[in-house]
Amino acid sequence: MATVSETNTDFVATADEARDSSSRRSRRRKTSHLKSVPEPLELREQLRLRCREVADRLDKSTPLTKDQMESIARQLLADAGQPESFVGWAMVMLASEFWREQVAATDPSRRLFLLPHCLKHAEGCPADYDEFGLDCETCGACSIADFRGMAEKMGYRVLVAEGSPIVLKIIVSGYVDAIVGVACLNVLEKAIDKVLLAGIPCVAVPLLSSDCRNTSVDEAWVNEAIQLQQTQPVERTRSYVHLMRAAANMFDPDELERLAPRSRSGPRLSDIDDIETLDAIAATETIGYDFLSKGGKHSRPFITLAVHDALTGGHATGPDGQRALAEISDSVRRAAMSIETFHKASLVHDDIEDDDKFRYGEMTMHRRFGISTAINVGDYLIGLGYRLVSREAGTLGAEATSAILDGLADAHMKLSEGQGAELAWRDSSKKMLTPLDALKIYALKTSPAFEAALMTGVHLAGDSEKYRQPMKLFARNVGVAFQILNDLKDWQGDQNNKLVSGADVLGGRPTLLLALACEGLDEQDRAELESLFDSGSGIEQGIRVARVRYLYEKAGVFEKANRLVDKHQDRAEAIADEIEPDELRRLLYYLVDSVLERKEEPAVKVVDLEASLS
Repeated sequence: MATVSETNTDFVATADEARDSSSRRSRRRKTSHLKSVPEPLELREQLRLRCREVADRLDKSTPLTKDQMESIARQLLADAGQPESFVGWAMVMLASEFWREQVAATDPSRRLFLLPHCLKHAEGCPADYDEFGLDCETCGACSIADFRGMAEKMGYRVLVAEGSPIVLKIIVSGYVDAIVGVACLNVLEKAIDKVLLAGIPCVAVPLLSSDCRNTSVDEAWVNEAIQLQQTQPVERTRSYVHLMRAAANMFDPDELERLAPRSRSGPRLSDIDDIETLDAIAATETIGYDFLSKGGKHSRPFITLAVHDALTGGHATGPDGQRALAEISDSVRRAAMSIETFHKASLVHDDIEDDDKFRYGEMTMHRRFGISTAINVGDYLIGLGYRLVSREAGTLGAEATSAILDGLADAHMKLSEGQGAELAWRDSSKKMLTPLDALKIYALKTSPAFEAALMTGVHLAGDSEKYRQPMKLFARNVGVAFQILNDLKDWQGDQNNKLVSGADVLGGRPTLLLALACEGLDEQDRAELESLFDSGSGIEQGIRVARVRYLYEKAGVFEKANRLVDKHQDRAEAIADEIEPDELRRLLYYLVDSVLERKEEPAVKVVDLEASLS
């Protein structure tokens, strides 16, 4: 029978070394070989106990990164004489033990219990799915009903679904403060970055397989996790949750109107059955405010609030985060809101220029109200964004207000230049472009918004000169990498905004992927690729997309693009390494890890692009 040996490894030192290492951030690689579940149960129990002993010795003031957890997990398994294949499982156990006391100290009514639909019986399950996941009929045919009944009796909110986006959305909404989850290792790996990295207390029990049909779990562990309770005070880990909630709450309809009162009286758009009943003069404002309150991750106002907090002591991420947030002035909040207002305006205009059909799961504004109205509402939102800052000069001071407005104007102009370059290319008869051309467009289209969000937070906190150049370079590299990843998601299916793969091809948009293909294909293939971007070619859409994918794969563009993301991520992290204070450096690391989230990629032989892009 396998056993876990006793060791004297200093795991605290291992964690500290991982925290201090400039190479602490993970890279894209295959991890499927690291997701085995230990057998038998006795071995799982021994390893879990060892993870608990190690976690009890760790500093819990700040969350562990995924790389820190992996470093400790590898050392733990090596000391126990266990194979590398258990690394993923051990990381989940380590993270769960790290957060166990904080979950236990959270009232069950403030916890979310997350179950996977694959625990249900594949055949004969009577349950249907709604927008939040499986609507269990509690028929008793599987363990879902038993777990759910126990959790609901204690006061939990229960969700039967997969993936982290819906979970993070529920957390940010303010309904729950901790998670007890059951999922396969594949899902838990994705959740670690999005949920644990943000500082959300979470205890997870991995499924015993990833087959997704009639799988099983250590039921005693799940029962134990559900019933965790502790009344004694515990050390709280720093968390970005309060700042995320603050950023989102500013766009709740009631809070939006408190911070930015409407000039025109009248009903909200959501309360109107017929748009024609609106007062003509109030219509623009009504539609604009409705769009501001809909959807989005609110990442830009979060960045502004988080930078301001990091440079003023980092109190909003600490144990008294809610109290610290209450002390943030409305003037600071309005400045953060302005970034989102400009972003929403650009989305309205972008949707028109690309003739997109959907935004946030609803019909786009120009499809619903017409192009002219949508253009006008976008212009209105731009004006509102400037006004949110300009009218705070008395509180923020003339110098800070001027600097923020100048940064917003600069970002607005660069965005327009980048979008203009993209439109000029799209309308041109020549469809070829170089990777350098594409990267220049990305640097104009995406990076300025990140820079404006970062620097607005810096200006709100005080002295800004020493941060100007580092924030500019950080934003440029994160922005370019983000845009490249967005191109890649277009071929993976982006559930946030795009409903079909290959939308950039069908929309005739210039991308880095196209530029890399132009560079890597021979003349005959380039000619075919150019013809496929012609919407008037008469070729059926599905065939066009499939053929472009074939040519992209032939040129190796997906791997080359990922290599470029690595390059820009390296540069962004190198800048973060040198930033002070610690609170701001941790925030920049968090932004890199959360903004540049990537799926596991297959190992492919690639060509180094440094020479061609230098």
